[in-house]
Amino acid sequence: MQKAEVAQPKVEISTSNVVTSTETPKLPTTNLPEGPKFSALSLSSIRAKRELQESSKGIVKEEVHLPTEAFNETDMLLYWNKYALRLGDKGHKIMESLLMISDPKLEGTTIIHELPNEGSKLDFESQINGLLGYLRGHLHNHDIAIKIVVNESIEKKFAFTALDKFNRLNEINPNLELLKKTFDLDV
Repeated sequence: MQKAEVAQPKVEISTSNVVTSTETPKLPTTNLPEGPKFSALSLSSIRAKRELQESSKGIVKEEVHLPTEAFNETDMLLYWNKYALRLGDKGHKIMESLLMISDPKLEGTTIIHELPNEGSKLDFESQINGLLGYLRGHLHNHDIAIKIVVNESIEKKFAFTALDKFNRLNEINPNLELLKKTFDLDV
């Protein structure tokens, strides 16, 4: 048997197409501020941060004048109740009931709200920032503050008899007594 010769192709490498350059390619530049670079864990970086904080103390912040329009208790109660109803529509029934427990009183720009116990005070305080933002925005007064007073003697008076109901309604509207006398009504 004869061996067949297999022809292998000849590969020639040419160096004429290879470009050799001693220049380093230029990377795109960024507009980062030039300055000393520090490691996040080095003592020099801690020193640099301290120096930066000390130098920033001398910077005076510009005063921002927020609106402080006058408002009355009626306007405050209107927005207070609107906020409570809005919370109720969103499903926050506990906060709605805390807002509706009693009508808040207004002293200057401080709103005083009475709650029956410390637990309800804690629940109310957890949601107070939303209420403050709403009132400050709608009443155009950023001096508004809310003071919470715990009054454990708050109790609802229930009217069971017709006389109790009449007396309660008479407290709300004294004209009922006049109506009763005018038409000689019985209770």
